[in-house]
Amino acid sequence: MKALRIMLVLAAFAVLAAVPWFGSDVLIQFGINALLLAVLAQGWNIIGGYTGYASFGNSVFYGLGSYGVGIAMAQWHLPFAVGLVFGVVLAVTFAVLLGIPVLRLRGHYFAIATLALAQVMTAIVSNVELAGQNIGLVLPPLNNDRLFYELSLGLLVLATLTVFWLTRSRFGFGLIAIRENEEGAEVMGVNTTLYKTMAFALSGVFSALAGGIHAYWVTFIDPESAFDISLNVKMIIMAVFGGPGTVLGPVVGALSLSAISEFLSSEITSLASLFFGIVVVVAVVIMPRGLADMLRRFRKTGWRYFAENIRTHRL
Repeated sequence: MKALRIMLVLAAFAVLAAVPWFGSDVLIQFGINALLLAVLAQGWNIIGGYTGYASFGNSVFYGLGSYGVGIAMAQWHLPFAVGLVFGVVLAVTFAVLLGIPVLRLRGHYFAIATLALAQVMTAIVSNVELAGQNIGLVLPPLNNDRLFYELSLGLLVLATLTVFWLTRSRFGFGLIAIRENEEGAEVMGVNTTLYKTMAFALSGVFSALAGGIHAYWVTFIDPESAFDISLNVKMIIMAVFGGPGTVLGPVVGALSLSAISEFLSSEITSLASLFFGIVVVVAVVIMPRGLADMLRRFRKTGWRYFAENIRTHRL
């Protein structure tokens, strides 16, 4: 059974890798967006799903990655790869410097604190001349959607393998212990401050890389779009929809919700947002632990799975 699951996952990634060679331009562009959202959901999964800290600060990492590439290429005329590295350095530095004090907060206090970070960074970058202030930066164009698609898919594979490593490593076990009982983890000898900061930084690495790829793809960034808090909401919804704290849940959640959103936008344009919201609300009500949990338990409980969720959560 385990071998079958591995074969199915490999086959799915093989199909995704073949899209640029057989799909239309519209499908490739949709794929780039969907894959980058899956990377963001997987990155959030590290700090939100495995560590148990609902971060709204990942959009800051995304923005720093975007500006790392933008500044390196538009202002310093350096290669794209150097810009990616610069963006990651900015994100990790931010995660360490602000993560240590902010991660001392818990629950909704932590969520509110990280929610404010995006607004603060928007105001700061809007006044930095090197970052183009309010006007933003225009990057040199590269008309190669196949390259951006494969980069996005490669980054998603790397993020997924990293999350899989967490499920097998001492570091990952420490994060799960923090999520389940932080005081108990401290008693057992887990350096919770170090582990949380490392998880925050690792989450920031993937968000920054996704932001850098997207910035070069669209060739323009400005403070409002780079540090858009709604993007953070999207990655949380997608991770929770698929199943937080699982290896493939955020990927499945991101790709499926992206497909649903695209279908609704093309078929029911005026009411797309309403129907998309209804889909998300219904999913949270009948499967609050995500698609991954539903697929695992549905074989045993059948349709009673949904009734049990509604009864358990008194909905």
